[in-house]
Amino acid sequence: MESLDGCRAVVTGGTSGLGWAMAEALVNAGATVAVTSRSRASAEAAAGQLGGTAIGLESDVRDERSVAEAVDTVVDRFGGIDLLVNNAGFGMRTVNARFPAYAQPFWEVDPQAFQDVLDTKVTGVFLVARAVVPYMLAAGSGRIVNISMSESTMTRAGFVPYGPSGAAIEAMSRIMAAELAGTGVTVNLLLPGGATATGMVPGDAPEEFKARLLEPSVMGAPIIWLASSASADVHDERIIANEFDEWLTRRAGLDAGDVI
Repeated sequence: MESLDGCRAVVTGGTSGLGWAMAEALVNAGATVAVTSRSRASAEAAAGQLGGTAIGLESDVRDERSVAEAVDTVVDRFGGIDLLVNNAGFGMRTVNARFPAYAQPFWEVDPQAFQDVLDTKVTGVFLVARAVVPYMLAAGSGRIVNISMSESTMTRAGFVPYGPSGAAIEAMSRIMAAELAGTGVTVNLLLPGGATATGMVPGDAPEEFKARLLEPSVMGAPIIWLASSASADVHDERIIANEFDEWLTRRAGLDAGDVI
């Protein structure tokens, strides 16, 4: 992987789980990274652990003013934004304390919990991208990576509202990509490819379930590649992290004119 020196990145929800793993990978590759969290203390602590030129910012992705203030701060500090990783969200245990042992039906989901997940995962993608894209358009380039989930998760029993929020993110990403085509700003989807060990799985979960969990670090290689010059012409793609090497191989074959 090439160095990301000079790359200025924002990772929402970057203090733990997938967000932390991607922020760490980007910093280790040389990028300057801002991580956001609703908690200023958590954001600043994460930035301190990341080291280098990383900064941590308090930002509630559900709130337009909070988002605008954070984005303006990043632009003031970094001089611009080259990469936006829309990762902020809630896991299922914030809605269903008995997850994954109990598949909670939709009629038992608390309406406020439903709204909180949708506001964070879906409205958050809209608000942060809406604030960042004008800067990218003015610069003539930029990368947006929206973090999604497996299609089976979107429609699996017991996954309201987490699953539907992923479907909404995918639909919005396709629209964003269509509207930004030809502008120099790219939009792509990235997902782990399975359940991940992000702290949302209880310790008493079945061992066979925990054994199948992917490490958050699976997101590292693809996010570095998506931030690099190698992905300059990659737009409106859906990349599965644990199949990334195979995807790259297929892409290289197609670029060379091979029939796959």
